[in-house]
Amino acid sequence: MFFTRFRINTARRDARALLGSPHRMHGAVTMSFPDTLPRDGDGPRVLWRVDRDSAAQTLLYIVSPTRPDLTGLVEQAGWPAADGPGWQTYDYGAFLDGLTAGSVWSFRLTANPVHSIRRTDDEPTKRTAHLTPRHQQRWLLDRQRASGFSVVEKSPDRRLLEYGDELQLLVRDKRDLRFAKAAERRTVSLVSVTYDGRLTVTDPDVLRRTLTQGLGKAKAYGCGLMTLAPVR
Repeated sequence: MFFTRFRINTARRDARALLGSPHRMHGAVTMSFPDTLPRDGDGPRVLWRVDRDSAAQTLLYIVSPTRPDLTGLVEQAGWPAADGPGWQTYDYGAFLDGLTAGSVWSFRLTANPVHSIRRTDDEPTKRTAHLTPRHQQRWLLDRQRASGFSVVEKSPDRRLLEYGDELQLLVRDKRDLRFAKAAERRTVSLVSVTYDGRLTVTDPDVLRRTLTQGLGKAKAYGCGLMTLAPVR
């Protein structure tokens, strides 16, 4: 597995077009893998996420089973005249192999928290987005055990509220995404949110699967990629 970081030049028109359409970004990422393995449903897949940490820094992260070549993306949305290739790719396998039960990490996840509803008994179920932070938080908590981790609780002296502030977890940056898929002549609508927090590894093998296969729906559109960082 490989982990790649690419800095997007937001001053460029093509970059802004990619950032405005997850479908176009997905296409650009896919074109960076001439040797991408076919998806069999259970194996590692290409995951990506855009982090807008500040006006001056917008980063594209990619986790993939094969090494990407982002030359084309540099031409569209990077700095072609800069020294160096314009992106950094690391061997992700050693990091994944080093995960141990009980270790604590900071994490970030952009996801598409949805659930299925049925208004009447004879009506087919319909997938719909969770819209409130409380339900979006619950969506993640309901999946933590099956995903190989548990969100760390705050100590009582660090809680700012009497209720609802028990976890080291922040739900932020809700985005209502709507973009066209010209080939299929339809418009896609979805909601994404970003989770920041701390987790404890409960099952390293299952967490490795989560980190390489993604969590939740809309993985083709920049959702599902969880990344870990040392706790500071």
